[in-house]
Amino acid sequence: MTNRTLRRLVVGLAAVSVALAACSSSPGASTAPGASEGTGSSPAAGGGTVNMAINPWVGYEADAAVVAYLLENELGYTVEKKDLKEDVSWQGFETGEVDLILENWGHPDLEKKYIDEDKVAVNAGPTGNIGIIGWYVPGWMVEEYPDITDYNNLNKYADLFKTSESGDLGQFLGADPSYVQYDEALVKNLGLNFKVIFSGGEAASITAFQQAEKDRKPLIGYFYDPQWLHSQIKLVRVNLPAYAAGCDADLEKVACDYPEYELNKIVSSTFADSGGAAVELVRNFSWTNEDQNLVSDYITNQNMSAEEAGKKWVEENEAKWKAWMPAS
Repeated sequence: MTNRTLRRLVVGLAAVSVALAACSSSPGASTAPGASEGTGSSPAAGGGTVNMAINPWVGYEADAAVVAYLLENELGYTVEKKDLKEDVSWQGFETGEVDLILENWGHPDLEKKYIDEDKVAVNAGPTGNIGIIGWYVPGWMVEEYPDITDYNNLNKYADLFKTSESGDLGQFLGADPSYVQYDEALVKNLGLNFKVIFSGGEAASITAFQQAEKDRKPLIGYFYDPQWLHSQIKLVRVNLPAYAAGCDADLEKVACDYPEYELNKIVSSTFADSGGAAVELVRNFSWTNEDQNLVSDYITNQNMSAEEAGKKWVEENEAKWKAWMPAS
């Protein structure tokens, strides 16, 4: 999870509605969008249900862990978490089955459709996180091949990256193809002798980079920050042609690096209008890359559940989250 992606809305709204309905089929789930039952009431009275999309990367799970914990334990809401890809989450605004997306990585096409045209969603402000997407190699490769961080030199090293899947070309490890990415176009338009092979998800990409560092195995691939892995191993970004406004307007011809993203929250129009204390908390929620990486580490490396990770962060950072709470 656009003029910055090659993705398309590949799932029809009818099929999406079925998938979303399945996600919300647990006992007690609200049948109405926007926390419509009891929204804004005190914890003692119960706050209704908030339908929260969970997109497939641990940084998002960290956001959700903290916000859900506060909604449930400070404001008395029930949070229904729905594991959905980015595009499908946005379609949930139209079906009425998603109230909020906590971490949007820049989707102008989706914003145009669902915010500007259909008016079923609104921007709920920044998360405080700055999203950085790029091409990375393990630190040891830069020590051995100092000029490898210049994309102009990648063809010289393409043979190092050959795998059984990439054949005569070097392998470029993509992540989840549903993420914000245009790596195949970059490879083509920069004339690079590489083939993009998608890992399928964040966990697989992390494992690949960890193994490449441990075994000194050549690897080049898509990665991003905030992400806890940066605190454990050294990853060095490859310098692609610098991003300039509009250079990614045509994703068939894009030949520039990814921009930095000011990550933001998106909520349904219904939730924005009637979400009471819940939507006020979501609008106020703002933290740092370091905060997110810490909670991500709890979940990934310290064997905590999302609820346990959210609880630990909340207990240790009262001064931060108190500022997000709705005015009484």
